[in-house]
Amino acid sequence: MALPTPPRPSPGRPPTTSRDRIADTALALFAVRGFERTTLNDIAAAVGVSRRTILRYYDSKNDIVWGTFGEHLDGLRAQLHESDPSEPLMEVLRRAIVAFNDYGHEQLPALRLRMTLITTVPALQGHSMVRYADWCDVIAEFVAERLGTTPDDHIPQVIANAALGTSMATYRHWIRNPQVDLISELDHALRLLAAGFDEQALRQRG
Repeated sequence: MALPTPPRPSPGRPPTTSRDRIADTALALFAVRGFERTTLNDIAAAVGVSRRTILRYYDSKNDIVWGTFGEHLDGLRAQLHESDPSEPLMEVLRRAIVAFNDYGHEQLPALRLRMTLITTVPALQGHSMVRYADWCDVIAEFVAERLGTTPDDHIPQVIANAALGTSMATYRHWIRNPQVDLISELDHALRLLAAGFDEQALRQRG
């Protein structure tokens, strides 16, 4: 993979960029040099901007790997809370989680690289725990709302963390087996998970 060529700024005007351009450039560098060996200065030079400009878009190099995860998470929260209350809890979760992870065919190479980094680079593991906790919070909030309990109660936390584990196991399977379809595998795995959670029993236990 060739390294990205920095753009040539117009005379008298500061170079401009975008979150997507920074992320795409950084991922290209990570693929060639590795995450640890790529610095923010390397990314800035490849984009053609200053290190300070990079930090206006991302708080750290770790955050670049996650891209627009925060905004995407807001979309997941909205989809869950706009769902039909009469639809089974686990069916709502399955559809929402599948949609959350469906980035489209064109984005699959970048997604595979992101998830490979997230699941294999030690420096990203601590940062990943924060992101995973944010994701679980969204799921637990929805489950608690449906069951009439609180997000930190046992059942919402069990379901949220089980859904996270199912998703991550599917991603690892997809990374090891590029020929499989990520969305189909995730949908199947979440259906298996849903079979273990009976909503009526959950309400009685809560």
